[in-house]
Amino acid sequence: MGPVGVTFEITPGLDQAWGYTPSIENIRAMLDSFAFDRSLVTEELAQMRYEASIQPGVQEAFAAMFPAPRQRWIDALASEDDEIKRIEAETLIIHGRDDQIIPLSNSLRLLDLIDRSELHVFGRSGHWVQIEHAEEFARLVGDFLS
Repeated sequence: MGPVGVTFEITPGLDQAWGYTPSIENIRAMLDSFAFDRSLVTEELAQMRYEASIQPGVQEAFAAMFPAPRQRWIDALASEDDEIKRIEAETLIIHGRDDQIIPLSNSLRLLDLIDRSELHVFGRSGHWVQIEHAEEFARLVGDFLS
């Protein structure tokens, strides 16, 4: 869902998420970039996520995962095309058309590289397909796994 695995230029949304520093304003802006439907980003959700981010050790651990410059972490997470082409398993790829975190082009590239893959793109959805289209997402994943 909203996959990495191939190289791409870091998006402003991903850079913002990986570079998050705790504040209500920053968490709200980050959550807004995850959702197409901004009504999902309530004050309660922002407060809950903010409070989780200020627990002892959380910010330090998070900041240590993807320090700047962050493009290098995308490159490190990417596999070579030849490696991806060797994937023989059936592969389900799901992406939100309006994703501001991971570009849709990643999923299109994986669809092209993985012979036994299928791609489902949800309109009116950001990086939170599993939330914004929960029932259809669960059905797709359930059907794929059964």
